[in-house]
Amino acid sequence: MKTTAKWSTALAFDVTSDSHHTIRLDTSQANGGLDSGMSPKQAVLAGLCGCSGIDVVDILNKMRVPFSKLSIEAEAEQTDTHPKVFKWIKMVYKCDVQPDDLDKLQRAAQLSHEKYCGVSIMLKKHCDISFAVELL
Repeated sequence: MKTTAKWSTALAFDVTSDSHHTIRLDTSQANGGLDSGMSPKQAVLAGLCGCSGIDVVDILNKMRVPFSKLSIEAEAEQTDTHPKVFKWIKMVYKCDVQPDDLDKLQRAAQLSHEKYCGVSIMLKKHCDISFAVELL
C-alpha cells in the first residue's frame, strides 16, 4: 500500500493512492488553508467509518439481514496541546434493519471493532472508541 501527497497550493495537498484514487486534504481558512478538502484528521475519521462500514455491510450480508440504508457518524475530541491527537472517538451506526435485527447490527459493529477493522484496532491503541447502533 502506498500513497503520494502532492502540494497543490496554500496548505492543500492532493493525495493519490497506488490504485490511482485521489482525495484533497486541506485545512480551514482560519488555519491558513483554503478549506478545499477534508483535514487529515477528518480523513482518518472517514477512513474509520469506511473501514468499519465495509465490515458491517459484509457481516450483515453474511447474516442475511436485509437493509437498504446504512450511515455511520464519527465524532472525536482532540487534546488541547500539540501534537493534537484524539482523546476519544464516538461512532453511531444508523441502519434500516428491522427492529428484530437490531441485535445483529450491534453484533456486526462489535465484530468490526474487535476483529476486522484494522483502522479501529490501530486507533484503539491510542484513544477510546465507543459506538452505538440506531434504527433509521
